[in-house]
Amino acid sequence: MIRICIFDLDGTLVRTQESIARPVNMTLAHFGLPAQPVEAFNYFAGDGLKNALKRALIAAGDSDASYLEEGFPMCLAWMDEDPLYHVAPYEGIPEALQALRAAGLTIAVLTNKPHASAISVVEGFFGKGTFDVIQGQMVNGPLKPDPQGLFAILDQCGMQKDECLYFGDTRTDMLTAHNAGVTAVGVTWGFRPRSELEEYKADIIIDSPQDIPGVAGVR
Repeated sequence: MIRICIFDLDGTLVRTQESIARPVNMTLAHFGLPAQPVEAFNYFAGDGLKNALKRALIAAGDSDASYLEEGFPMCLAWMDEDPLYHVAPYEGIPEALQALRAAGLTIAVLTNKPHASAISVVEGFFGKGTFDVIQGQMVNGPLKPDPQGLFAILDQCGMQKDECLYFGDTRTDMLTAHNAGVTAVGVTWGFRPRSELEEYKADIIIDSPQDIPGVAGVR
């Protein structure tokens, strides 16, 4: 029986490519490098802001990402300055979350977005208290697909692995779920194509937020 649903944030609950592109491109501009197109962030993002910046630096011509260590603090500051920039929930997500809550399920967020920005985005769009736990990347903390964050949420909520679904849109999310031993639910409306979810062995793949309650056993 499913008792807890844990969600990735970027590309799963909310559309955030522009909010990630903004601070990264501001950092590139600081170093005189060309801005990268928003659509490129479908692949730059997913493994934390620092990795997104590293990939963008390389794509912009800094082939060994030599500006990464100097640029990351300013990139992080610009992200924290406006984490809601052009962010919007995917259609049907608020209603799906309401259905899970109404059925008594615990819901949580586990994301590689910096923790403060994750809280701002989640509470800004879904309201404070909607999620039982919001866990973003802490300073020097492990990134997904390390399962430590997922285990911490399960422990905090008193749940077992076989009671959990983890929803995400990238290979990182599928690996996180598999590393933790929980059911991996791939969503196709996010940053990456269905083929990536299939390659990384999603246990279940869904094409619409309207499918979330049913996967969790809520009718």
